[in-house]
Amino acid sequence: METLQKTLHYRFRDPELLRTALTHSSYANEHRVESNERLEFVGDSVLGFVVADRLYRSQPALPEGRMTRIRAELVCEQSLWAVSEQLGLGALLRLGRGEELTGGRSRPSILADCVEALIAALYLDGGLAPARALIERCILSRLDRDGTAAGQDSKTDLQELVQRTPGRGIVYTLTGERGPDHDKRFSVSVSVGGVVAGTGEGRTKKEAEQMAARAALETLL
Repeated sequence: METLQKTLHYRFRDPELLRTALTHSSYANEHRVESNERLEFVGDSVLGFVVADRLYRSQPALPEGRMTRIRAELVCEQSLWAVSEQLGLGALLRLGRGEELTGGRSRPSILADCVEALIAALYLDGGLAPARALIERCILSRLDRDGTAAGQDSKTDLQELVQRTPGRGIVYTLTGERGPDHDKRFSVSVSVGGVVAGTGEGRTKKEAEQMAARAALETLL
């Protein structure tokens, strides 16, 4: 926690908020402590507001539909997972035994939720300023001057890589979905030349496909 606070350039008045932000429900159930799910709920709203506010103020010519698409790209699971990697949250998570054994420490959905919980912890402990600072540094920094999100499109990158070898096709397959309607999780696999090259999970099918494409790129490269 000390290292993370240095990375965040912020010291918590209430360290318990930070500890809760790093606590997955599997750990909370085993040890009868609070999980980060309620913080995640708040963090999602704070993140959406800060991104929308920045887009509105900095890009007065952008229409609503364009702003909506850019915001969705910036706050998607893939984007938040990248933030968690940047902050090293995987090593700091408090996980239950089952999640630990099944790779929960590197699961994108868990790490993305942890980022939202961390944003909420910053907001509740110090107000909007420290939460905004993290969002500006790790997420809004991906905005180009013209207001577009400067992030890699893994599906396009995979397509371009595969096209270098004629005769190999790419197929995305929905392999599962779980959770209630308001919090769905989709699982997708991507096959290259008939062989599964990567799998991914996301809050939408599009996000899951992007995660699968990124995994395939890592495998093929």
